[in-house]
Amino acid sequence: MFTIGDFARHGRVSVRMLRHYDATGLLRPAHVDPATGYRYYSAAQLARLNRVIALKDLGLTLHQVQQILDEKVTTEELRAMLRLRRAELEVAMAAAAARLVQVEARLRSIESEGHMPTNDVVFKSIPAIRVAELTATAESYAPEDIGPVIQPLYDELFRRLDTAGVSPAGPGVAYYEDAPEGGGRITIHAAVQVAAPLQDGAFRVLDLPPVDQAATIVHRGSMDTVLPTAQVLAFWIDENGYQSAGYPREINLECPDNRDDWVTELQAPVTKP
Repeated sequence: MFTIGDFARHGRVSVRMLRHYDATGLLRPAHVDPATGYRYYSAAQLARLNRVIALKDLGLTLHQVQQILDEKVTTEELRAMLRLRRAELEVAMAAAAARLVQVEARLRSIESEGHMPTNDVVFKSIPAIRVAELTATAESYAPEDIGPVIQPLYDELFRRLDTAGVSPAGPGVAYYEDAPEGGGRITIHAAVQVAAPLQDGAFRVLDLPPVDQAATIVHRGSMDTVLPTAQVLAFWIDENGYQSAGYPREINLECPDNRDDWVTELQAPVTKP
């Protein structure tokens, strides 16, 4: 079972959105602690969440979404709806293209239900590494909020490293944490491994601590399409009795110009309850 915060991370939605879905009856928690009122969700509920987000992205109201889900819409019917929306988005303004990628990612997760390839997950420990980084804040952990922030952040980091004469000593490392101001905002750390003294100037150089237990998986393709891969980790964590211990790190193993050829390792820290 996942806390509402962990479930929000694996579903790539905000906690506030999950609370709203609970209040409207669209997605109830699997369990509510009678003593504390804390909400808990299971990995199986990602199926309904994916459908809710996909249908909402079709432009339907939450009331319409609930009616469709109550009628148990089939995957084929849902695929037809998404394809119609895709055709509309292709002729819309360029900014809508990013949303299309997310709709397709949700669709792939829906199509993978019941046969998530969790054998691709590797359980291992992660050593400490030294990185140079810049940070910024995104409105949420949703890909449409992360993408526009992290790429300019990396561009600026590499510009500053070049000015300082510091060369990368390993792959890029993106990691995330809840922003101090709350409200679902996320602090993005755009980092790259370096062999340089600790500092806090034009960029910060720090040692990322080791992770004793991590569930890892390799994603091939643009990070805009990472959702199905990330949710494989969620199923593995749930099926093996672990709990999430924070946001996954993203290790940029290969980053050619064509983002569809990117290779990224997701490293999700976990603990035993």
